[in-house]
Amino acid sequence: MLESLLRELEMRRNYLPDPVIHSIYLGGGTPSLLNRKELLRLFEKIYALFDVDEAAEITLEANPDDLTQEKLRELCKTPVNRLSIGIQSFSEEDLRFMNRAHNAIEARTCIEYAQDLGFDNLTIDLIYGSPTTSDRQWEHNLQITFDYEVPHVSAYALTVEERTALHHFVKKGKMAAPDEEQTARQFEMLMRAMLSEGYEHYEISNFALQGWHARHNSSYWTGEPYLGIGPSAHSYDGSSRQWNVANNARYIKFMAGAEHYDAVAKQGLPASSVDQELFEREILTSAQRYNEYVMTALRTKWGVQLKKIEQSFRTHFLEQIQPWVQEGVVTRRGEVYTLTSKGKLIADRVAMELFLEKE
Repeated sequence: MLESLLRELEMRRNYLPDPVIHSIYLGGGTPSLLNRKELLRLFEKIYALFDVDEAAEITLEANPDDLTQEKLRELCKTPVNRLSIGIQSFSEEDLRFMNRAHNAIEARTCIEYAQDLGFDNLTIDLIYGSPTTSDRQWEHNLQITFDYEVPHVSAYALTVEERTALHHFVKKGKMAAPDEEQTARQFEMLMRAMLSEGYEHYEISNFALQGWHARHNSSYWTGEPYLGIGPSAHSYDGSSRQWNVANNARYIKFMAGAEHYDAVAKQGLPASSVDQELFEREILTSAQRYNEYVMTALRTKWGVQLKKIEQSFRTHFLEQIQPWVQEGVVTRRGEVYTLTSKGKLIADRVAMELFLEKE
């Protein structure tokens, strides 16, 4: 897998319009499985191919049970300067329900180990709306987060994904589906608690203390191009999107059979014959770009800026947004439209009402 990632980096070296890299994010799987030597090989290739900003945010995703003191000491000797930890909950009952590999003690100690070794730039994931998460437990999870002074938090509602054990149990009636009223109530509790502790709610699911916004995610939400490497990885160059084959074995097989990539990449030419098997690409229409901008921008504190919408779509946007402004779901400041606290509860519904079905 590592060799395949290195080869794809060579192949994609000319993909981004701006050669300067401001953030690197190792995630979407379990990158903490890589040891220090393997991580350094990956970073060596990235730094050789791209101009990486000295102040770049370099994040590694990890599960609490992976972040032992030994592992964290290894990471200290790599360019990684930010950790994204999948805590989910500090409750043993919640973690068992979610079928997590770590326990409540590991959820706490991994944060303590990381902070003791100098990893101040931390973000943790929390989940609310679980049948096992009472309002009292949710308050407790948030209080522990505040006690550790974690500078960035991503909080998500429990969802029932197809082809998961939870989906099977719910479908068979062995387990109740998430309660919508509980989910909404705990989201409101989340917003109030974060505000009182000085966190800025800068995206629907993300909260940060001053100066600790996620640079990587913010770039995605504001529509900047990005390059994704590896199975299932998505990339965006401003006009098209592409996504790699999801199957690990197929990905490795394709990359292993692409010996000509090195020579082709050095010439800056596409290796189209293999590309067609490696990924799918979609050229975005003007309507799709409008829809994606509205969907992502509306979720952020920066909101939808009228000047960023093509002239031909502005009338549609203004007509559709006005009822939401009148209902107090959206607030308008000049030519910028953002969701109110009330609107954040129904963000997806509002975005869908604003979408264009066709050009």
